[in-house]
Amino acid sequence: MQPKQQLLSLKPYKPGKPVEEVKRELGLEKIVKLASNENPYGCSALAKEKIAEELSNLHVYPDGYSAELREKLAIHLQVNQEQLIFGNGSDEVVQILCRAYLSPETNTVMAAPTFPQYRHNAVIEGAEVREVQLIEGNHDLDSMLEAIDNDTRIVWLCNPNNPTGNYIPEAEFVSFMKKVPQNVIVVSDEAYFEYVSAADYPNTVDYLNDFPNLVILRTFSKAHGLAALRIGYGIAEASIIQSIEPAREPFNTSRIAQAAAIGALGDGGFINECKKKNREGLELFYAFCNQKGLLYYPSEANFILLDVQSNADEAFDYLLRKGYIVRSGSALGFPTMIRITIGEEEQNREIIEHLVTYIDTVVQKVNK
Repeated sequence: MQPKQQLLSLKPYKPGKPVEEVKRELGLEKIVKLASNENPYGCSALAKEKIAEELSNLHVYPDGYSAELREKLAIHLQVNQEQLIFGNGSDEVVQILCRAYLSPETNTVMAAPTFPQYRHNAVIEGAEVREVQLIEGNHDLDSMLEAIDNDTRIVWLCNPNNPTGNYIPEAEFVSFMKKVPQNVIVVSDEAYFEYVSAADYPNTVDYLNDFPNLVILRTFSKAHGLAALRIGYGIAEASIIQSIEPAREPFNTSRIAQAAAIGALGDGGFINECKKKNREGLELFYAFCNQKGLLYYPSEANFILLDVQSNADEAFDYLLRKGYIVRSGSALGFPTMIRITIGEEEQNREIIEHLVTYIDTVVQKVNK
């Protein structure tokens, strides 16, 4: 039995080894995972309270329409309830969009490297994937416009971009949107929205009326710290949401996830504190990179992509043996760089100390 031909060229997502397994293999007492851009401070206490309240209802199917969460999120965002769609993480909304709009007769445009699920789901639908290389970590919006033709259905903007952390400023975003044909969906994937501090980052929700082809993706997995519960959402004109809803699985978000998201929405103080600590952590890494003369991308997310001036897999292995799991750039399109999630202050300082030793060793080898 053969699956779709396009599946043969794809590899399933391969998560890292469980922390306990790594501990056993390397004989380590402590492992710190800074590879998946999770919130090191967990989630809001209000979210935990909501989770506890739902534990007695595990025998009951969730609300497939997410009515209570929908109402509260619509108020929070100041949009109509009909402009929202919920997914098992924003990843599922990516899948829903691809299922709804892409086919072998169509194409889709995206940056490279960027979040891999755009490409993955487009390939499954048999669509042509048009990738436009980043310029110094930034989307090349002019070249992306040139890649659009009559068969283009979706353009993906990862903002801030994963894995670089770079962002598209408001003026560039608006200029781009004005030039994209209105029959082409533009997806602004804002998974790291809550971490952004740049003054000229676009508040895309304000542009929904101006650009009826705009779809915004956000998630509760990152700053809100609900990654294990898998809940994200899309925002768009009501007609778009209505047209893609049939591609959404029923009961795709759990009762616990919906309840936790409601609690998380009510705790702005938690988000503000996480954002502040994340920015302080980024500044520590910037100072280290500047001191060592290392290339890095200024980040508006909760991670940093930095150059280790050597094979990324070797740096990954070195840090792993010191008890720190990061993401090697080899699989991300940056063979001499590693991506590090910003952790707690002690974790940041300790991994920087290990990086200082590693970089000094690399320099010594080069100078021999």
